[in-house]
Amino acid sequence: MIGAITGDIIGSIYERNNIKTKDFPLFGQHCTFTDDTVCTIAVADWLMNEGDLSDVLSRYVLRYPNAGYGGMFRDWAQRSNRVPYNSWGNGPAMRVSAVMYVASGEQEALELAERSSAVTHNHPNAIAGAQATALTMWMAKNGADVQTMRREIAQRFSYDLSESVDEIREWYQFDVSSAGTVPQAITCALEAEDYEDAIRNAISIGGDSDTIACIAGGVAEVMFGLPDEIKTKAQSYLTNDLIDVVDRFVDHVASQMDR
Repeated sequence: MIGAITGDIIGSIYERNNIKTKDFPLFGQHCTFTDDTVCTIAVADWLMNEGDLSDVLSRYVLRYPNAGYGGMFRDWAQRSNRVPYNSWGNGPAMRVSAVMYVASGEQEALELAERSSAVTHNHPNAIAGAQATALTMWMAKNGADVQTMRREIAQRFSYDLSESVDEIREWYQFDVSSAGTVPQAITCALEAEDYEDAIRNAISIGGDSDTIACIAGGVAEVMFGLPDEIKTKAQSYLTNDLIDVVDRFVDHVASQMDR
């Protein structure tokens, strides 16, 4: 999960200032965590403690009101009567990474991904984006090779994963839709040589950089691991209460594995 958070932090300064290159300081000046991190940690909190995810998300938004939420999501979080609003946006895919770590199998990973999406984004495309991200992570955890993951995700979700990162970079523009974000983010991870390379791929294509890097970072962490120096640097951007939830989630996952 910290791999997704790290991607968000690194990409935070490029969302509105896209760069079409992999040559940039990994943690640039003015990096910060955004709504991607807040919502990712909120989902982890929900997975540990169950309850109503809409309440959990709302509580985190009220605690961090200036993290850069989309207008519809922010309005939803501030209501007392919260219902899904049929968004096809990429929000569920960027907040889903914790799901893989607690799922007991592929089917549960898909079901939890759907639940974590549908509380706000109940459009089929948004649910598919969350499920595709969670399933890619699940397959990577269980040793699937890149070609198998590419083929399976493309077939299940009707995603075009045939283009390379270099090809995507030539035409890609800002897009907040799930269908226009998740395939590209997954490609950035699957084509990478290591975690850092996945993040550099994600930033280099442009678009919704923090979210693309968040999704790619969650996948890449499972594929390659997260170097300690990058992890430590990313954690330095988080508040103590967010770090506490991340640490408790790690312990929660470890305790499940020991059973």
